[in-house]
Amino acid sequence: MKILSEFLKRTVIGGFFIVLPLLLLYVLMDEVLEAVVGLATPIVEMFPEGTFDTSKAPVIVAIILILLASSIFGLAARLPIVRRFGIWVERNTIGQLRLYRAVKGLTSRFAEMDDQGQFKPALVRGPLDQRQFAYLMEDLGDGFAVVMLPSAPSPLTGTIKLVPISQVETLNVSLADLSAVISYWGLGSKALMDNAR
Repeated sequence: MKILSEFLKRTVIGGFFIVLPLLLLYVLMDEVLEAVVGLATPIVEMFPEGTFDTSKAPVIVAIILILLASSIFGLAARLPIVRRFGIWVERNTIGQLRLYRAVKGLTSRFAEMDDQGQFKPALVRGPLDQRQFAYLMEDLGDGFAVVMLPSAPSPLTGTIKLVPISQVETLNVSLADLSAVISYWGLGSKALMDNAR
């Protein structure tokens, strides 16, 4: 009887830890799909009323509409007049916020679109030949540079320091690769340094 009780207990507990993640995944996916349909609602409202009422796959329609709208706006953004207007709107609204500018600089670098030299992966040399991963933010031109020393596991937080430029060594790796190493508490550093060399 005790063996049967132990077997049932282990089976139920083991099964619970299989079923629970599956249920959480189902709930999460359901929420994501609802959010996709919600995001597409303003686009659907631009079409004549009833155009998509008979759709049997609203999620697929929503994804197609979002991709279509993204393509149209992406093409429009290539026009110089639209680009200038967008820059003007951004500069006079959320572009005034320092946090937005910092996040935009970081995300632009992630997408390899930033050409201003911000957020370059680097190493900062310290005493006793210690080295610390850093982002080179700006070369001040007077022998010093502004660096951000990120904190693990959050690569977007850290300390800002002014250090002699001679102590900064830029790394020939992507910002995403360095950020991934920091996010995993330094795991993958060897592969990162091998690629940097």
